[in-house]
Amino acid sequence: MNKIAIGVAAALFLGAAHAQYPNKPVRLIVPFPPGGAAELGARIFAQPLGQQLGQPVVIETKPGAEGIIASELVKQAAPDGYTLYYGTATGMSFAPAAKKVPPYDPVNDFTPISMVGIFGFFVFSHASLPVYTIGDLIGYARANPGKLNYGTGNATSILATAQFAAQQKLDMVHIPYKGDGPLSLDLIAGRVHISIATPGLAVQHVKDGKLRALATLLPTRNPLLPDAPTLPEAGLAPVPITPWGGLFGPAKLPKEVVERVGRDIAVVLAKPEVREAFGKLAFEPRSSTPQELSAFVAEQLEAYRRAARAVGLSLD
Repeated sequence: MNKIAIGVAAALFLGAAHAQYPNKPVRLIVPFPPGGAAELGARIFAQPLGQQLGQPVVIETKPGAEGIIASELVKQAAPDGYTLYYGTATGMSFAPAAKKVPPYDPVNDFTPISMVGIFGFFVFSHASLPVYTIGDLIGYARANPGKLNYGTGNATSILATAQFAAQQKLDMVHIPYKGDGPLSLDLIAGRVHISIATPGLAVQHVKDGKLRALATLLPTRNPLLPDAPTLPEAGLAPVPITPWGGLFGPAKLPKEVVERVGRDIAVVLAKPEVREAFGKLAFEPRSSTPQELSAFVAEQLEAYRRAARAVGLSLD
């Protein structure tokens, strides 16, 4: 068989393989541990996405290192569509923005498929603190320098709290976590005093009186915790970064796979039951084209660079 015939045969084989995609389970890498908004959200869309694809979508959590562990795993995976990535702002915006030598290029080292949506964040305090508004929190923290601690479980939490502390000249102790799931457990137990975090496990404890929601980072009040004012309503500047999640594959993912997964995730995110489930996390689902996601990633990378420089944060 000559080289031309071999090339044609290979192309036909690959085309047939892509047409059959998927013919086995697909793994979805999530860069946070169980219990946080990213993992809880992945559970919401993974099963119906698997139903659309005709094969199970199996979640694998790979937390740690500000999303770098999960991102590197996906970057090195075979571009065959059987390893997908629920990339978020932590690994795809903050980590490459805050490192002097970025571990990867979030635009060129991955294949964008579709946006998944925007995360809702709130300022939570433990009920043991004598604070009922974010103004109370500022006054209490100023009166007790170095006595309050705050937990962070992701990039938005890190940057937003650092910005808040710098603007208000607050002296607080930082306790980093690998995700909002383990952070929430310590916040509920009172080992963490305050946190800017996704609602996740905290909502019921706000309703039970163990936690207080002092404000939201969302542009409008959210029906999940309607008494929490927006930052501008509380007299504070809004956060300049967007906490987001999107669906990616390794670089050079075949166009046919991108189109198939993108089409199916759009169907899933439009389902009323999926949107209702996301609403319980204060998460706004929104799909996109690969081109729209790529442009958004580039835009947010620069936004996170500016925010990290403004508060002097670096991962190096």
